Amino acid sequence: MSATITWDDFEKVMLCVGTVLEADDLPNARKPAYVLRIDFGPHGIKRSSAQITRHYTKAGLIGRQVIAVINFPEKQIGTVMSQCLVTGFPDANGDIVLAAVERPVPDGTRLR
Repeated sequence: MSATITWDDFEKVMLCVGTVLEADDLPNARKPAYVLRIDFGPHGIKRSSAQITRHYTKAGLIGRQVIAVINFPEKQIGTVMSQCLVTGFPDANGDIVLAAVERPVPDGTRLR
């Protein structure tokens, strides 16, 4: 089990909803991945590298709302500067299943 955090620690993490605008292959990735452009409303459009190719097609991701951490520092992932971390859970085979909202909410809405 991980270390216990405080409520103040949790409040620092900006988990927000955004809508996928574009999904492209990430060339030369060690594991197959997509580069996503995601609209977070008032927080802007951000890019993310996501290893979600097993369960999702590029076309199927367009218009889908995802949950991401948007206040991590940018990180170089191959040829892409990732600006947020899309969240998900590994299935029984270790392939990522996206975390999702039950129904549409405004882009940029923060998890509470």
